[in-house]
Amino acid sequence: MKLPRPWLVQTSAFLLPICGLAFAACGGSSDSPANAEGAAGTAGSSPTGDPDKLVGSFQLKLTPESDLGAAATSVVGRIYDAPTPVTTIWEKPQDDGDCTLTTPRVPFCSTQCGASAACVEDDTCLAYPTAHSAGAVTVTGVKTAAGSAPLVLTPTNTNYLTGVALAYPPFAESDAVTFAAAGEYFPAFTLSAKGIIPLALTSTDLALKSGQALSLAWTKGAESSAKIHVKLDISHHGGSKGQIECDTADSGALTISGALITKLLNLGVAGFPTVIVTRHVIGSTVIPAGRVELEISSTVEQGVTVDGLKSCTDKADCPDGQDCQNDLTCK
Repeated sequence: MKLPRPWLVQTSAFLLPICGLAFAACGGSSDSPANAEGAAGTAGSSPTGDPDKLVGSFQLKLTPESDLGAAATSVVGRIYDAPTPVTTIWEKPQDDGDCTLTTPRVPFCSTQCGASAACVEDDTCLAYPTAHSAGAVTVTGVKTAAGSAPLVLTPTNTNYLTGVALAYPPFAESDAVTFAAAGEYFPAFTLSAKGIIPLALTSTDLALKSGQALSLAWTKGAESSAKIHVKLDISHHGGSKGQIECDTADSGALTISGALITKLLNLGVAGFPTVIVTRHVIGSTVIPAGRVELEISSTVEQGVTVDGLKSCTDKADCPDGQDCQNDLTCK
């Protein structure tokens, strides 16, 4: 099922945006929790930071071919001096196997936090951190489109971005990939992880029905440290009312129970519901400010159908007598 453009913006949530750290920058839940089996990194000096505080992330993402363009590999990264505030808390009312139903809660602060902080829990403000440089980062195990290596990332306004085209994929499965920072404001450190193959979903025509389980299938990878993250969000265009997230082994198949599907449908649905499936590995290290991660990922987003739902971008998409609503549904 080809995704129209309203869906495609959802995939960007899995990248590290310039506004902050991965999975914490712009609110919302973690699209990809830390992989405990990912390769560890080493710090250039004795680590004194808190490993539970995520302060930095480098993300190497494999983006498959779509109607927006050819397959591509990208790298982004940024490191802060403290954790980035998360302004939406995703609570977990029900677990079922490898999957969890999560619902959003926006905390309330009776005293305004001001422009330099955000409300992260009821009457609790957290200051926004400041990004700094860790010097040039030398990337090994990643090939450019021209076939050369290694790759050196030089920070621009504390942002780490690739300045050359990268091969797709830029490594073979299980190849060693390292990011070695020379050190500047932050001390030198090294991150490592293993290469993965691009994700390929084999399940099609995904339909959500109350009381009926949803089965997902993909081509299984061989890298043992790789995990699969699934996010089923059917209301994000109307202001998300809930979602199902799953973290599972890269076995090639996952079934989301009918009980969780029913509860998600009962929360409400908006136009263009999707499921986002990601294969990823994560390596990490600790610097004095906290934990820094390297994530290598490949994400596929696919539309799902819901009985009685007609999605739209304008009135022309709707049956006679109906109009396209703000949540992109025909009514």
